[in-house]
Amino acid sequence: MALGRGGSMWLSLAVVLCMSIAGSASEIKVGFYSDSCPKAENIVKTELDKAFKASPGIGADLLRLHFHDCFVGGCEASILVDSTKGNIAEKESPPNETFEDEVFDVIDTIKKRLEYTCKRTVSCADIIAFAARDSVVHYGGKYYSVPSGRKDGRKSLINETVDLPPPTFNLTQLTALFALKGLNRDDLVTLSGAHTIGVAHCPSFADRLYNYSGTLKGDPSLDYVYAKKLKRECPPGNTVNEVDMDPQSSLTFDSGFYKAVTTHRGLFTSDQTLMSTSATSYKVYQYAKNPNLFKKAFAASMVKMGKIGVLTGKQGTVRANCRVINYS
Repeated sequence: MALGRGGSMWLSLAVVLCMSIAGSASEIKVGFYSDSCPKAENIVKTELDKAFKASPGIGADLLRLHFHDCFVGGCEASILVDSTKGNIAEKESPPNETFEDEVFDVIDTIKKRLEYTCKRTVSCADIIAFAARDSVVHYGGKYYSVPSGRKDGRKSLINETVDLPPPTFNLTQLTALFALKGLNRDDLVTLSGAHTIGVAHCPSFADRLYNYSGTLKGDPSLDYVYAKKLKRECPPGNTVNEVDMDPQSSLTFDSGFYKAVTTHRGLFTSDQTLMSTSATSYKVYQYAKNPNLFKKAFAASMVKMGKIGVLTGKQGTVRANCRVINYS
């Protein structure tokens, strides 16, 4: 997806996309499985509780999984599909290669239990959405009801992952990309708060430390003390190390991310750029001061994001195995 086209082109594309999103999303609803599989959400939560005990940080990746799924072709579980001899799937792309195998294994475990209880009923796409919500709640975020009834897609193509916003994007680029997904600038600021939990790999922000904008120097907007700390943890050329995105509370869903951004300690360019306009910086300061306001807004934006490009009815399918496409 090319960025930087004329404003009228962006507006037209966004309007068309929003119309198609609204048309599909109107068919998903809270309690979709109340008759067909009433224990569905409890099964998801039960298996996730086991996963959190085994791997305390896995919820951050489950939340990111929902983002990466919805931004590429809509919330239709294409990110779970394995590559085949004739097709390279989304999960092989650089932004998705950082997911640990255990993330996909947890989804597989949940799916197996659901298939045993309610055969070919609960979609992989809905499992991702439920798991993201339960992860937010596990770390201290606000519970929200997840509209469900999504169907799974029948394709997964590596070249479509260009729709994922990279950590190097500025506010203008991010706003344009979010608009194409039916999300506004407030949603952008709010959903960026997902970075209050989890870790990041050194290559995703190394340019801010050693060669910002081709200057062979660090990003001048990055707090000097924080930059020194990051350099110790991510020496030049390191591709393995990880750092907490919110060092003060990496496993707590709070407003620490926004507090960091207000002090020039946003890890990514795409984080710190939230301070580049008065409107977005005002929202950042609001969230930094009022965690409950952030948590409530985040829940609402997650529901909105979860409606991007959903497939319902005969538009999609329900995979028995989340890793394998159903062509029927």
